[in-house]
Amino acid sequence: MMMRLAVMVAGAVALAQLACAGRRGQTEGCGKDTDCKGSRVCEQGACIEPGPASAARRARGGDAGAAQPGDAVGDPRAAAGAPPFAMFGGDARHSGRRAGAAPAKRPKEAWTYAAAGPIAGSPTVGPDGTIYVASHDKAIHAIAADGAARWTFATGDRSWSTPAVAEDGTVYAGSDDDHLYAIDGATGKLTWKLRLGDCDPKGFGPESSRCDVDGGPTIGADGTIYVGGDGVHAVWPDGRLRWKFATAEHVSGAPAIADDGTIYATSLDDALYALAPDGTKRWELRTRGDVDGAASVGPDGRIYVGSDDDALYAVEPDGTVAWKLVTAGDVRSTPAFGADGTIYVGSYDGNLYALAPSGQVKWRFAAADKIHASPGVTTDGTVLIGSQDDHLYAVSADGVLRWYLEATGDVDTTPAVSQDGTLYLAGDDGVVRAFR
Repeated sequence: MMMRLAVMVAGAVALAQLACAGRRGQTEGCGKDTDCKGSRVCEQGACIEPGPASAARRARGGDAGAAQPGDAVGDPRAAAGAPPFAMFGGDARHSGRRAGAAPAKRPKEAWTYAAAGPIAGSPTVGPDGTIYVASHDKAIHAIAADGAARWTFATGDRSWSTPAVAEDGTVYAGSDDDHLYAIDGATGKLTWKLRLGDCDPKGFGPESSRCDVDGGPTIGADGTIYVGGDGVHAVWPDGRLRWKFATAEHVSGAPAIADDGTIYATSLDDALYALAPDGTKRWELRTRGDVDGAASVGPDGRIYVGSDDDALYAVEPDGTVAWKLVTAGDVRSTPAFGADGTIYVGSYDGNLYALAPSGQVKWRFAAADKIHASPGVTTDGTVLIGSQDDHLYAVSADGVLRWYLEATGDVDTTPAVSQDGTLYLAGDDGVVRAFR
């Protein structure tokens, strides 16, 4: 009897060891990336090491939405962020700074480049001097410094983006086809694309347009791309979704990133959200109207954001309101900052406001129509501001008009200024103009 029991126990142990060995030889099962260990990713229910094939599948949007706020997704080749001035607002904080000085007097037109549709996003100048714009003609355009076309990349729908350029030359832009695109800046070829959200891209109305990728993108210090849509999306440089924070309504503005990594995003659900680097919510601030424009982070660490309740809010990093300025119209302009901390912002009441950090109005400059555009501050302190009166104005730091340029449509974008002082302006007429 004892011998039979010993044989049975030995057999059971051997079977258990064989089963364990079999399990060790099998691929680990998974439902999403966070079920896998280390740098492995989830592909078709199995954890594997990421490679070109899996990256290509993800570039086509095959795994979007798997990661959620708070998920610990491994870094799959973190990259350097962006060179200065190569995204909306000039940097991840959206300070509004431009790369060069404004022309001392009214500049002359050097060349023009015509897209086939309105340009609603601002021009971006890459580190090699190439100018990038996104247009309603369903294309991203790359323009040489002499005005010649370098390449045109077709998207599936119109674009409102201000393109962002990474250190490695990759150009990122979004489209109303619900995709974020990564394009090789040298060749104009697709590197990857990622579909964000699950809306009907061919439909109409708020539910369809909620997934439009039309704000930003913003590139973080580690190369992560942050962009709006039906929430806030963080995307690794290889096209994998890092995390998504869902919002009740559309995120149309480019997220801003503070020095401590906090992401500040605006939404048409009347809110400003503060998100931790892992995508979890730290706090939200409710206003009394849509928050359409992007927020910016000031040199004092405060977050500045406008709302359709006609106010500009100055918000402490803990989410409390330090002060607010009430204007006579929607504030969709993203605030910019002078070297002395002055805050500049436009309003639909037609005024450009200059504010002290305390919230006191230092001066106002009146245009002849609404100001939707965000100010740009050049290295000599000049403030450039467009208006729906079809003009671009150059205003000194003390509020005096230096010169203005006439356009043939609304100027809702911020001009780019290169280090040599060349000014690039785009607007609703679909034309990029270079001035020197």
